[in-house]
Amino acid sequence: MDLNQLKQDVIDYAHTIGIDSIGFTTADPFDELKQKLADYHAKGYASGFEESDIELRTEPKLSLPTARSIIAIAVGYPNKLKGAPKSVRGDRRGMFARASWGQDYHSIMRKRLDKLGAYLETRVEDVEIQSMVDTGVLSDRAVAERAGLGYVGRNGFVINPELGTWTYLGEMLVSIPFPPDDPLIDSCGDCTICVDRCPTGALVGDGQLNSQKCISFLTQTKGYLADEYRYKIGNRLYGCDTCQQVCPRNKGINTQHDDIVLEPEILKPRLVPLLQMSNKEFKNTYGHLAGAWRGKKPIQRNAIVALAHFKDETAIPELKEVALNDPRPMIRGTAYWAIGQIQGETARPFILQQYDNELAEVQTEMMKGLEMRSE
Repeated sequence: MDLNQLKQDVIDYAHTIGIDSIGFTTADPFDELKQKLADYHAKGYASGFEESDIELRTEPKLSLPTARSIIAIAVGYPNKLKGAPKSVRGDRRGMFARASWGQDYHSIMRKRLDKLGAYLETRVEDVEIQSMVDTGVLSDRAVAERAGLGYVGRNGFVINPELGTWTYLGEMLVSIPFPPDDPLIDSCGDCTICVDRCPTGALVGDGQLNSQKCISFLTQTKGYLADEYRYKIGNRLYGCDTCQQVCPRNKGINTQHDDIVLEPEILKPRLVPLLQMSNKEFKNTYGHLAGAWRGKKPIQRNAIVALAHFKDETAIPELKEVALNDPRPMIRGTAYWAIGQIQGETARPFILQQYDNELAEVQTEMMKGLEMRSE
């Protein structure tokens, strides 16, 4: 079998099914990643969402013992929202990060990987395949970098020459010994714009991220937001794009695909209607987005924080309704906090009137609402 020709055929086919960039690397261990991950965990930078077993993350053959190669793919996604509604007083809106625009990217990527796998099965008898997207054990970033799809920038994203950082990444372990591609030799040079502009200082240098400070991670947590990050989140409901938006390598890039359909009213939703949305309503409206994977609770909490960010007095009646009647202490507490932040001393009689009826954790938020003010 001519593996070079098969490789070219795979590349050509990949481009017909919506894969924008494809690269090949060996199934050798990612030895250089092991110490980085150990340091990452030791420093407390991990989010807890990723696979914690370093051996699984760095040893491809633990996932597929017959693996000889890894095929890395990248699919670009749009970062411009045409017809986006404006956020104005009385009709404030939040924002989902661009990676969550359109159909859940896990589904988009799996469909492409499934098609690619089916194609390989028609070309190579008894080929063995294991595909992964985001939630797989391997590091998508490390695989993509070694396969030559791009280099890791200071913002921690793989920077592809044509797609920038606006990409979904996935990989396929295969039992075929494809000729590997060379890693892309490039760098950010002296540019530190992303590090300088990160709202919380989560970028700690050389592509490392402290997930515990990253707004993208914080918006996905389910508990109370730490005080120091509440106003830094702004109107973000899910994720954060700042370090990508400011990256010079993303200038002029806006990749489009027919199966990534943008819905401005959903991607930049009104905040107040989110506050009392039922589980069914949330699932019907947002369930197809990647940003809905943690459920409605973090989104509703973030919407309340966003209203405090905007100091939107028109939202006070709805916030009071949530504070008085929502069964979830964290949501009630955040609502009381927001009321205090928006109204200041005017809110004191209302908050104190309810104080003795509340749980201790909610009482703490009530007092924070009256004491803590935005920067």
